[in-house]
Amino acid sequence: MGLALVMWMGLLIVQRRWLTRIGATLIMLLVCAFAWAAHVNVYELMFHPMGQPSFKSAARTKLDGAEEVIAVQVHGVARAYPVRIISYHHIVNDTVGGVPIVATY
Repeated sequence: MGLALVMWMGLLIVQRRWLTRIGATLIMLLVCAFAWAAHVNVYELMFHPMGQPSFKSAARTKLDGAEEVIAVQVHGVARAYPVRIISYHHIVNDTVGGVPIVATY
């Protein structure tokens, strides 16, 4: 950043002052872009947790026998999260048996 400031002020000996200012501007833009990128969590942008999941009894589901699920049992309460459904979100926030959980893969 200091180099860009020096270049902008024209303190470096360069034959073309406009070329120096363009270089300083590009350096400043890169510094700003990297500073912004350092504060962005790309995984948070890519994977949004599912909203409140809804459940059906096992007898009412339309899952076949080969369906992959993430199964959780807490205090006698069981839940199954089909991988096919949570594959976009990769994260499910839920409460099972009064305990908040995060199911992910």
